[in-house]
Amino acid sequence: MTAAVLRHPLGASAAVALAATAVIAALASAPGGATLAQQIVSGLTLGGVYVAVAVAFTLTIGVLNFLNFTIPTLFMLTGMVAWSLARWGLPFGLSPGLHWAPALAGGIVVAILASLIVERFTFRYFRTRHGDATEHAIPLVSSLGFLLIFEHLVLIFLGSEAQSFPVRFRLDWQAGPLVVGLPQLLSLAVSLAVVFWLSWLLKATKVGRALRSIAENPDTATLLGVDVARIVPVVFVLSGLLCGVAGALFVVNYSDVSPFMGDDVGTKAIAAMVFGGVGSIWGAIAGGLLVGVLETLGIHFFGGDAAQLVVWSVLLATLILRPQGLFGGSRIGKGKL
Repeated sequence: MTAAVLRHPLGASAAVALAATAVIAALASAPGGATLAQQIVSGLTLGGVYVAVAVAFTLTIGVLNFLNFTIPTLFMLTGMVAWSLARWGLPFGLSPGLHWAPALAGGIVVAILASLIVERFTFRYFRTRHGDATEHAIPLVSSLGFLLIFEHLVLIFLGSEAQSFPVRFRLDWQAGPLVVGLPQLLSLAVSLAVVFWLSWLLKATKVGRALRSIAENPDTATLLGVDVARIVPVVFVLSGLLCGVAGALFVVNYSDVSPFMGDDVGTKAIAAMVFGGVGSIWGAIAGGLLVGVLETLGIHFFGGDAAQLVVWSVLLATLILRPQGLFGGSRIGKGKL
């Protein structure tokens, strides 16, 4: 990707983290501020889930100029497949119900495989038939079709009811007046670690350089010897991995799964991507954490029904005042990563 992805180094992220820590500490020590600080901490841990899904959106848009509507469904598939594996085990009676950890791993694998199916029958198929698939709306519409297909397959085989995933551990860590769930804290760390690993992959590896060249100009990348047909599936594997990790972290922290669990997370991840700036991985990180905090503060001050209103009102205000987002550049279209 271009400098838009890597514009903000680790030092900037560390400065933001220190500033957030200072704000939380100040609120926690102020009279009556502990509750507000607790909401911010909860929002940051929830934002870790949004971060991974927002980066998945950013990756497909930045490299392929393709809004992949199946991304929320990959998140959902992870949770539902993991739940079914934990309850019934492998298909055809090959095993009893699995432990929650291998069940979640199985859910992540299914998300990656589903993402590769989408790549094969949306982007690659229509690229073969029409040339540059990114110039056509057909792949976008076909990805929406896969969203509906995957969702209804889950409804047919696993039902429409919300289910409880059998996660066995709950452990809290108390820091003064603040209570932090260690699984939530670990999930935030894992989510950010995966995104930082992705940033390193894009910057420092041969595959990353190939992805960045495709993001700049696919035709030029082909002339320079990049095998686009082999590199593009990597984008979908990474997207499936990010959604799978996000789904697994969500399940571990909140224990609830349903065929519709990806809908809300998907819209929040899109909001996070726009907040941070379309095409900026660092922006997706900041946007995901911001959306998580806005959601918990909206619930705290205005009730659960107003959470969406708060998030999208702030997003609209951001689009009016700074359409490119927090870290986005001025370019829209190819090359923005």
